[in-house]
Amino acid sequence: MTKRIAIIGAGPSGLAMLRAFESARRTGAEIPELVCFEKQDDWGGLWKYTWRTGLDQYGEPVHGSMYRYLWSNGPKECLEFADYTFEEHFGRAIPSYPPRAVLHDYIMGRVAKSGVRPYVRFDTPVRWVDYDPATEKFTVRVKDQKEDRDYSEIFDHVVVCSGHFSTPNAPEFEGLTSFPGRVMHAHDFRSADEFAGKDMLMIGSSYSAEDIGTQCFKYGAKSVTFSYRTKPMGFAWPEGFEEKPLLTKLVGKTAWFGDGSSKQVDAIVLCTGYQHHFPFLPDELRLKTNNRLWPLNLYKGVAWQPNPKLFFIGMQDQYYTFNMFDAQAWYVRDIIMGKIALPDAETREADNLAWRAREEALENPFQQIDFQTDYVRELLAATDYPHLDVDGVAALFKEWEHDKEHSILGYRDKSYRSVLTGTLSPQHHTTWMKALDDTLPVFLGMPAAA
Repeated sequence: MTKRIAIIGAGPSGLAMLRAFESARRTGAEIPELVCFEKQDDWGGLWKYTWRTGLDQYGEPVHGSMYRYLWSNGPKECLEFADYTFEEHFGRAIPSYPPRAVLHDYIMGRVAKSGVRPYVRFDTPVRWVDYDPATEKFTVRVKDQKEDRDYSEIFDHVVVCSGHFSTPNAPEFEGLTSFPGRVMHAHDFRSADEFAGKDMLMIGSSYSAEDIGTQCFKYGAKSVTFSYRTKPMGFAWPEGFEEKPLLTKLVGKTAWFGDGSSKQVDAIVLCTGYQHHFPFLPDELRLKTNNRLWPLNLYKGVAWQPNPKLFFIGMQDQYYTFNMFDAQAWYVRDIIMGKIALPDAETREADNLAWRAREEALENPFQQIDFQTDYVRELLAATDYPHLDVDGVAALFKEWEHDKEHSILGYRDKSYRSVLTGTLSPQHHTTWMKALDDTLPVFLGMPAAA
């Protein structure tokens, strides 16, 4: 009897899983029956932009954390699919830092070419997953939003691809309730235009704080203050930016910080991270972790240690993104299809703890890049995924780190060479700070529509 596989989510991780199986099918292999459940009305996950915040049209929590003027904050050469290059998609080389619409077009082009859309059931959030040890089967209960009905189906394996950047972690601060300006989590941030002329406070010191803060400045914010919990980002910030220890309280519009200083602010964005949130999983199946390079209980970062018939894709903190999801998906596919044999539980746990011990010894971003590079390399070596020069990608990540240190507002104007095609990307026609129109035609230099 053919196995049935449930894939939860049709974002980059779920699409990687579908592509992995479809790749095997095209080589003549007999693949399992695939059903991918997607709560949104189209695929793309976080890359599917929506103006909505809070709840969607069905009353479901909005998944998307994507904002209007987002540009890639890392070189596209570091996330390029080994089986579908940017040059193949666009017919020519494009600059290294594309905006959201351009990256979304690239992702969509790859899955459209692969023909996996029939596997996806849209507008169908997963409500609950049960496992029966007697039958060794999963029961997946879902809601068909369009038909307004619940139903359940039985599966041999479940692959969780729902991501972990959509459920906000939002701490409380004294005086926040009575603050008279705008307060939001980064998850609900959509348009930087709203904050032109404003003094902004970003609480957090990671990628979302850095990116939303610089973007607000680009679109006319008067000043940007970053408030950090552990340490400042430490970039050579130009005039208009400053970093302060963690916010201690708000009195009206006055923000007070851990060093005793204060500043008047008009709006606050909580760039305080996200929770791994799986409301559809019971405790015995639910991954519980913070955002880190090596979550526990996942053998090779994907197979659920207590029950390795369950898998998770893309649950790590990430330098590598799309191509790491591919590496994980191909590995999971080969476990499910019997090409990779799982060792016993004791061996799996020893491997898991060895990776965690190595992660805990990491001291800087370069070591973190090397750690994740070694992880991706190990997965790729076990499957037939097309060749990817991970050492070349790691070198690009390190170059990117240097470029950011050199110019936090200018690093997106740099060009890098594709490890797949060898082509050096062209310079964009407009520097990032002056590129206020992020639409695909303008980015690609196409004539404006009449």
